[in-house]
Amino acid sequence: MSGRRRATLFEDLPEEIVVDQILSRLPSKDVGHCRAVSPSWRSATSAPEFMLEHHRRQPSLPIINGHRQPASYVVLRDAGAVASSQELWPFFPGSNNHFENANVICASCDGFVIVRRGPRLYICNPVTRSHALLPLPFSGQGFMNIVIGFYRHHPTKDYRVLLISESQKCSKYSLHNLTVGSDESRHVPIRMPADSSPSVERKLLKGLRNSSHCPPPVQHRGSLHWCPLGATNITEGGGEIIVFDTEAESFRWMRSPTKRCYNGELFNMKGTLAFWGSLTPDFTAINVWVMQDYEAEIWALQYRIDVSMLETSRKLYLTSLKKKRKKKTPLHSAVQWFDDVAVLNDRELLIKFNGKHVLRCDIDGKFLGIVNLGTCQYLMSLTQHRFQESIVPIPCHEMQEEDEDSLFSTGHV
Repeated sequence: MSGRRRATLFEDLPEEIVVDQILSRLPSKDVGHCRAVSPSWRSATSAPEFMLEHHRRQPSLPIINGHRQPASYVVLRDAGAVASSQELWPFFPGSNNHFENANVICASCDGFVIVRRGPRLYICNPVTRSHALLPLPFSGQGFMNIVIGFYRHHPTKDYRVLLISESQKCSKYSLHNLTVGSDESRHVPIRMPADSSPSVERKLLKGLRNSSHCPPPVQHRGSLHWCPLGATNITEGGGEIIVFDTEAESFRWMRSPTKRCYNGELFNMKGTLAFWGSLTPDFTAINVWVMQDYEAEIWALQYRIDVSMLETSRKLYLTSLKKKRKKKTPLHSAVQWFDDVAVLNDRELLIKFNGKHVLRCDIDGKFLGIVNLGTCQYLMSLTQHRFQESIVPIPCHEMQEEDEDSLFSTGHV
């Protein structure tokens, strides 16, 4: 069959089939190429319904911080037997990338990320290479604005940023909510259940303030869920999870699955609220609980992975470049302890171990390999932020500004 005949058959397909069944399944970069094919395709792929459906089909992937060796933030992709990575934006050696100019991810939601660059906060879409400056409730010397949540408000479909503004001079802080696309922020009063004491409110404010050093909140059933640093420390007898109802804008406490837990974190597993942690201080075994009954706050122990036994049959190796050639050297030891956990997909987990390396394993504890960035394995961290590609423009596009030193440089079109 000639090329001309093949083109004719493709053009004869109903447009709804081409758009709904073919174009919506393409990667974002290819959608950008298809927009140049014809005016009808450009119009169809620019429709809000198409962009939302395209976003829905994209996988939600974990972001790893490679600490600029060779890249900072990398999206880890699931590619079957071998996981590949893609730089969210690279930091080139020798660039003017001091701490005050560094890009730091504060939050992510629906393909948008909030980035701190010095005292400024931006909302960015890495796929479209666009960004917009966010208005802050307070700015200037002596004030600090800390992002503690980023979510989509379902009743209005707006994207909202929850942040704490802190006055460093008088050690006072307040809670604010800003809508992306708006030029103003709104103060949010701390509303707790009627039977809460002032000490409970102080504990909540302290937990929210410290949440900037913890994993981002998990959004589930229209609420944000935080597990503040130290809340599950055995010496404090904690175990509380902070819950913020995004519609009522009220707070409450939720029980964690166990008070006798070290290094615990919340995460989303197959659309369900889940919690992982270690019951022993040596951090050699991971226990995973899943929320069985949300209203009754009932958890069920789902998995237990002994990290120290993941690789008993062979050595783990660190790949390094030395004298312009690859060289494999054994690690000082096999897995001694774990530091952090992130979900790669429905069956696989990422585990940071021994303070600097990341491995992949399945939920049954089977070792699947070591994560490498580029050709080598570097010191890396699991950010707990996730990225789901989106070609949806940033709300209120007129807020967008271009910097001489671009925030992003991705491989997308």
